[in-house]
Amino acid sequence: MQLDFTQPLDYWWALLPEIILCVFGMIVLIAGVTRSSLEEEDGDPSFSHGAHLGWLALVGVLLAGIANGWLYGVQEVGDTSMIAVDGFRLFANWIFLVAAALTILISFAYVHRQRLQAGEFYSLILLASAGMMFMGGARDLIVIFLGLEVMSIAVYALTAFNRHDRKSAEAGLKYFLLGAFSTGFFLYGIALVYGASGSTNITVIGSSVSEGLASPGLLSVAIALLVIGFGFKVSAVPFHMWTPDVYEGAPAPVTAFMSASVKAAGFVALLRVFLVAFDASYATWYPIMWWLAAITMVGANLMALVQSNVKRMLAYSSIAHGGYLLVAVTAANQSAAAGLLFYLLIYTLMNIGAFAVLIGVARHSEEHMRVEDYSGFGWSRPVLGVVLTIFLLSLAGFPGTGGFIGKIYLLQGAADAELWYLSVILVLTTLISYWYYLRVAWFMWMKDSEAQDQHDLVQAPLPMQLALLATVAFILYTGFFPGVTIDLVNDSVHGLGNISELVPGFME
Repeated sequence: MQLDFTQPLDYWWALLPEIILCVFGMIVLIAGVTRSSLEEEDGDPSFSHGAHLGWLALVGVLLAGIANGWLYGVQEVGDTSMIAVDGFRLFANWIFLVAAALTILISFAYVHRQRLQAGEFYSLILLASAGMMFMGGARDLIVIFLGLEVMSIAVYALTAFNRHDRKSAEAGLKYFLLGAFSTGFFLYGIALVYGASGSTNITVIGSSVSEGLASPGLLSVAIALLVIGFGFKVSAVPFHMWTPDVYEGAPAPVTAFMSASVKAAGFVALLRVFLVAFDASYATWYPIMWWLAAITMVGANLMALVQSNVKRMLAYSSIAHGGYLLVAVTAANQSAAAGLLFYLLIYTLMNIGAFAVLIGVARHSEEHMRVEDYSGFGWSRPVLGVVLTIFLLSLAGFPGTGGFIGKIYLLQGAADAELWYLSVILVLTTLISYWYYLRVAWFMWMKDSEAQDQHDLVQAPLPMQLALLATVAFILYTGFFPGVTIDLVNDSVHGLGNISELVPGFME
């Protein structure tokens, strides 16, 4: 099937996965008000009314995945439409859908125990995922902005969703205020891009810049403002100030969702904009990205070393992984773009998996978040201990895990662009990260239990077990047999950009 975007109806077909998510988001929201899940405090959370809404939301994610798979057989006419139907967008959609599905699975018991409105909770996850998919598939800066707002508003509400927790309300307000502030930079940057090039279409902007028709001075300021806007969403240092407090205060399943999906959406949109629209201006934004990547990797890993709260440690870990991904953006070549997609997929799985175990240890609440609370946990609950150890090793980039292959792929992209200094920084900061990841594993396996009774109460309901099994299996599979996934990401980024051929190793 061919899509000719001169026909408005074809946009409906191109946006079918997003439309399905939005429709199911409204269905789940309406179904949630037919019967209050707050009335059910006892019983199996996997089969409560709130869980029924969660399963219904998963049906929506599954149907959106089927629609996304169908789009692989669709060919678009031209490349100047507002929505892209290419491999890059479709692979990114899998990341968002997987993150949504895993978040729903690990949140059943949490929503039940915390007595949250299940219909609103799962509906917001679906709508936020739709906004991420709008961002990932947009070829127009205005559409990216609309997707950003759809995603952000839903995530603001999710962050402050636990009305019984003052930290959640504080985190939501902080995220909203700083998010609105950064959005102003992003929107002003779009306005200046339009003033410099006469268009908001990414492909048209790229042609205007490469042909020398865009105003250089105005374009440079616009790029700087867009970097600030994107930098906030991907938690790059020094735009990370909100991240530790918001991640710590938000409900744990929301923190898992934000740390994976919001970051993925920001990087996917960032890569498409800078590789397509600003490829001819590489010399302008290369130094900015270089220093952002270096400062983010060093600063976040050093700050993570001193954290005693596991949730807060994972927040700084998320910032550090953003620094690794910024290396791929700086390299700006086909290998780096493929490495970025591969790493985002693996990071989504291992990070949400780690948070799932954290939620279980906290007994589906916001308790027992200290590193010391994991003393002896591996011997008390050996299966969950082994699973968490695998996630921690993958986050650290240990050989035999998908996280290791992801870092190797990022380094390959950096080497192709001759970014030797950034490559060294990436390796050294990865070694630093081993300390705080393995510190948790050391407490689990090498320290005597200080809370045996607490560990005996740790629960992993069936939906969470399914999520953990799937994530561990894929992380180990890609650690030993990454070929199929690597081939898929290489095909997904084919033709997206080839900046490294223009200015290799610009600063180095």
